[in-house]
Amino acid sequence: MWASAQAGVGRLASKLDVVSKNFDAADRDHDGLLTKDEAKAGNVPFIASHFDQIDREHRGKISKQDVAAYLQSRVRPAPAAASTAAKPD
Repeated sequence: MWASAQAGVGRLASKLDVVSKNFDAADRDHDGLLTKDEAKAGNVPFIASHFDQIDREHRGKISKQDVAAYLQSRVRPAPAAASTAAKPD
């Protein structure tokens, strides 16, 4: 069970690292924020296609923290193991 949780966290960390690097490359004005146009023009297709969901405050710009929060909200916990123990009567 812990191994699967650790694998999920590892995948999230890896995805965040890639998104962070691509975010920086797409941030044409280097203000630390992406507009929808920057996301569409940059190498961040995931961010571009989910921009409105990521921009929860409807500012028209998103930060790396906004992207990380969105990704974390999409991580689903592993389902609980079904109990095989007999229930007492």
